Amino acid sequence: MTLHPSHLHDLVPTVEPTADAPLQQRLQQALDRKTKPPGSLGRLEALALQVGLVLRSEAPALQSPQMLVFAADHGIAARGVSAYPQEVTAQMVENMLAGGAAVSVLTRQMGVALTLVDAGVARELKPRAGLLLRKIGFGTEDCTRGPAMTPAQCVAAIAAGRAVLRERPGNAVLFGEMGIANTSSAALLMARLGGLPLTQCVGRGTGLDDAGLAHKTAVLQQALERHAEAHAPVDALAALGGFEIAMMAGALLQAAHERRLIVVDGFIVCAALLVAARLAPAVTDYCVFAHRGAEAGHARLLQLLGGEPLLELGLRLGEGSGAALAWPLVEAATRVLREMASFESAGVSESSPRPPGTAATPRGGRPELGSGPALGPRPRTE
Repeated sequence: MTLHPSHLHDLVPTVEPTADAPLQQRLQQALDRKTKPPGSLGRLEALALQVGLVLRSEAPALQSPQMLVFAADHGIAARGVSAYPQEVTAQMVENMLAGGAAVSVLTRQMGVALTLVDAGVARELKPRAGLLLRKIGFGTEDCTRGPAMTPAQCVAAIAAGRAVLRERPGNAVLFGEMGIANTSSAALLMARLGGLPLTQCVGRGTGLDDAGLAHKTAVLQQALERHAEAHAPVDALAALGGFEIAMMAGALLQAAHERRLIVVDGFIVCAALLVAARLAPAVTDYCVFAHRGAEAGHARLLQLLGGEPLLELGLRLGEGSGAALAWPLVEAATRVLREMASFESAGVSESSPRPPGTAATPRGGRPELGSGPALGPRPRTE
């Protein structure tokens, strides 16, 4: 299904890198002048720097944050790759809309707007507040027997994701998902687009035992072999992916195109991001990686994406729960940059200059707070 370059150009928006050396220097100087030893807020400072670069501001403010949860069903569920039946997808969407799911509770606590997107749930859902009906189909096909999606469906899902993002307000978006068997599609995309052995990508999902995991791995191997020719990002997505993953890929691309800050949840959202990053590599500049989950492939997938997660809580729920839990740290980093006083504005004395040749290590051999580099990666400047 390889798309003609002109079609791919229409499908994938321009995503500019966030690199801006003069702005980065000003942001770093501002952080270093706050009333604290340089680097003493650790990775929070690197996060503040990233937010400033994404939003192109030395005093950024996060406005109308949106949690988008994309839901869809997967034909491969019929092969017994999940511990739960397919009807749980629709049931959990109803639970989220009723306010009873984990993501519902957490977004309510954090003050983040929650929207459910029906990308391809295998049941008709009634229109109501908080639900966007963007169904491409009633679940994908079983990808061990043929492509999960037709080329037209895959393109439509990516385009729908972009449109959903354009409709939402604000400058920050958090991503979550719901779909029984979607860890299978995520593992397949990771293996194919990441060039990794399937055994490094597949995990227990919703809680498979050893026999279930072995069966799941064998079924996914059949899918990879059936679609051995599908290596280009959109080809692999159509052959092996899900409607919610394709729609998320489009929404991620659009969010980066619009220079919104992106908070990435777990394994399945990262798989969608892998597709998006293969189409527009700079999309990861805009991404805050919320957590490292317990799903077996998530740590390796984060490595592929160059992501350093904020949290490690043993999460394996999905839904956007990890993104919601990380949100207060994103907000805190932004407020430190915008609201924390400088030494000059607060009238606080700075540290005394050290005599030439002396080390920044006090008696006892412990380094001074902030004497080393800030924890976590710096945003790229090249």
